[in-house]
Amino acid sequence: MSVLVVQDLTTSLPTDEGPVPIVRDVSFELAAGRCLAIVGESGSGKSMTALSILGLVPRPLAITSGQILLEGKDLVPLSGAAQRRVRGREIAMIFQEPMTSLNPVIRVGEQVIEALLLHEKVSKKAAYGRALELFERVGIPDPAARLEAYPHQLSGGLKQRAMIAMALIMRPKVLLADEPTTALDVTIQAQILRLLRELMGEFGTALLLITHDLGVVNQIADEVAVFYAGRIVERAPRDQFFSAPAHPYSVGLLDALPARAQKGARLREIPGHVPSPTNVPAGCAFAPRCPKRGEACDVVPRLEPLCDGSRRVACFYPEEPV
Repeated sequence: MSVLVVQDLTTSLPTDEGPVPIVRDVSFELAAGRCLAIVGESGSGKSMTALSILGLVPRPLAITSGQILLEGKDLVPLSGAAQRRVRGREIAMIFQEPMTSLNPVIRVGEQVIEALLLHEKVSKKAAYGRALELFERVGIPDPAARLEAYPHQLSGGLKQRAMIAMALIMRPKVLLADEPTTALDVTIQAQILRLLRELMGEFGTALLLITHDLGVVNQIADEVAVFYAGRIVERAPRDQFFSAPAHPYSVGLLDALPARAQKGARLREIPGHVPSPTNVPAGCAFAPRCPKRGEACDVVPRLEPLCDGSRRVACFYPEEPV
């Protein structure tokens, strides 16, 4: 059963000419203990989708249509106070930069237990006890001392682990992670990904992972959603996404990986750029960059199941399933 269901979500920027969609009719489901990875170039709407789910869309942007269902309850119409009761308790987020997400003048422990003190009637001693247990669980050495430390006294890897502990202290149903391994070395990155997978299994937390790194996706995701110009253009199980991508944009992303280039050959690239939200082409937004463009691409393609039934693709000329 899906713990999170997003249906036809559109988040827009108001302008004198009318609303400009940043996220366009996005739909997906996420089950407990599962990971959906959102991939795509910068400006494709990935982070804005996460902020919409969290109820943190920066003004003047606003959700203009759609539903965000958490265990069947629509979060979109909730008041600000009601959203704050959900945020942290039922949905939490690991932000992109742990170096800047922690307040530099407040001890780490105080920041970790803040949500717990806000949402539950527990003593500060009990809250610190749970934080200490989580610090041990996420592999922070000398956890009691780290709780008393200031952020500048922690390495990048320890800051990221502290952010994970902060997000998990309320044992949320859904965890949003925006580039959680950015700026970490490969060894620490692997440890963080292994930790997230273990915690998903232990707590049953559903993970929505936003990343540019397809190597990270291959290590942790169960399913992949490919974003382009604010829309999902392909959704597929991880193995099928990597072995047989269906959308030409997905093919281009994978062909640009160094591991796929033949020895001595130049990396393939996708010509052009993701269009600005104010200048999205009519019809298929990827058409100007697409090697398979045809007459049908003058119409916006719907995200439809392929004949194998396990994948959905928004393309009139998809790659044939294998």
